Amino acid sequence: MFSHSPDQSATAPGARSVPHPHARRPSWRIGWLILTFAALVVLAALSIAIGAKSIPLGHILPALIDPSSVDDSAIISGLRVPRTVLGLLAGAALGVAGGVIQAFTRNPLADPGILGVNAGAALAVTVGVAYLGMREIGQYLWLALAGAIIATLVVWMIGASAREGATALRMTLAGVGVAAVLGGLSSAIQLGHPSTFQKMMGWGSGSLLTQPLSAAAIVAPVLLAGIIVAIIATRGLNALALGDDLATSLGNRATLTRTLAILAVTLLAGTATALVGPIAFVGLMIPHVARSIVGPSQGWILAYSLVLGPCLLLAADVAGRLIMQPAELPVGLVTAFVGAPVLILLVRRSRVAGL
Repeated sequence: MFSHSPDQSATAPGARSVPHPHARRPSWRIGWLILTFAALVVLAALSIAIGAKSIPLGHILPALIDPSSVDDSAIISGLRVPRTVLGLLAGAALGVAGGVIQAFTRNPLADPGILGVNAGAALAVTVGVAYLGMREIGQYLWLALAGAIIATLVVWMIGASAREGATALRMTLAGVGVAAVLGGLSSAIQLGHPSTFQKMMGWGSGSLLTQPLSAAAIVAPVLLAGIIVAIIATRGLNALALGDDLATSLGNRATLTRTLAILAVTLLAGTATALVGPIAFVGLMIPHVARSIVGPSQGWILAYSLVLGPCLLLAADVAGRLIMQPAELPVGLVTAFVGAPVLILLVRRSRVAGL
């Protein structure tokens, strides 16, 4: 998973060797990953401690070991722990999905939300709740996965329909357009079914409060399968970054790699959407942060995204509780406030604009 190609630097006779920007970083990658994981542990503790009623950090572990020993154990085990676990799972899924989708489309602006994947899953869940009477995540999870893969394929076909193929700009425009249409359909269905609208109001804005802890056990195997598929596709994604012709000459099967990538994104983004609702920009920002730390090696990008995704989602959730105390701002809105300026900065960068 952590394999990477050797760093190379061209030198002229008699000239000093100029190291590659990431040449000295491989030895730091594990250390930085450990530090990032430590930050995730701290954020998880803060997620349990911070809220309308603050809980001392020293009460968390005793409450988990022996609930009768702490007065606030009901809040910890019944409310804070479930939303923290959901944040860990959804953040990891969205982070890895973003890394995979950026790699296989070779589009630095790609994101499960921007490319319509989340909107496809959300529309499928809305249909299940409104017309099929589904109420539990175990019932509509498979609908969400089907909606995610259909949206992915539609965006890909639209983006690849032109003579120049699926360029970054075409994929982004196609994804935004498809997401807008699917989002409009979801809103129309909810407005036509007031009971559905009430049930999905919180979920539709992206919230870690919509599911009980038992939902984590339902989605965990699917998320694990998605991560495993992403790891399997890693070597092929590294080769695809060199271009289809060169990747094929190196023995890579581009069609198989793209199929695995689409499957991984579907499993991860579809399941995360079914779990906590459509949350955008996590998959856009996290791979860029990971890439700035470890360079272009896709295995390391996925490893860091697996940890950085939950860090961002838990930090956004904690910020949402602090901004509007004693009320709370849904985590999906907080990530949108942060992600929109990041997207603008990425678009303005000359390297991205030239794709």
